[in-house]
Amino acid sequence: MAHSLIDRAFYEAILRFETSEEAQETYYRVMRTETGKRSASGRAETVRDQVLRAYAMLFCDDLGAAPGHIATPDDVEATADRLHTGNMGFDPKHWYRMRHHFPVIDEDNYDRFAALVIADLKAGELHDAALNGGDMLLVGEADPLSMTAEQRRNQKVSTVTIGTEETL
Repeated sequence: MAHSLIDRAFYEAILRFETSEEAQETYYRVMRTETGKRSASGRAETVRDQVLRAYAMLFCDDLGAAPGHIATPDDVEATADRLHTGNMGFDPKHWYRMRHHFPVIDEDNYDRFAALVIADLKAGELHDAALNGGDMLLVGEADPLSMTAEQRRNQKVSTVTIGTEETL
């Protein structure tokens, strides 16, 4: 795919998904678009497949999935609370999932959450903030809400970046 469909318009459609039918149409159109590649089973790969594979590669590596694995609802739900923006803290705006109002991640919306994260890294506020030296997406421990204060202070975090336009 020469032109990336994961762009600012797609990111904004995901943000407006709950309030706009037009945004929903944009989201579904992009996610169903075939990439021109084939899966191992011979099925045409879609942008949705690429998004879920990128999410699994970036955030689910310690869940024991095979390389090239596509994130499942359980994978996304298990990792969503690890994602923080900017500095670690107790402020809900730093918890990515809370900031974007995903109180439940399940079969109905796990791919939309994964698409939001990937689109944000590629063309959204996180992308802009990283380019301008501001906040970055941080990946923390598996269950930060259950950590003690000492565990929070000592947790290991890593920054995440997304590749060039040709990768998605």
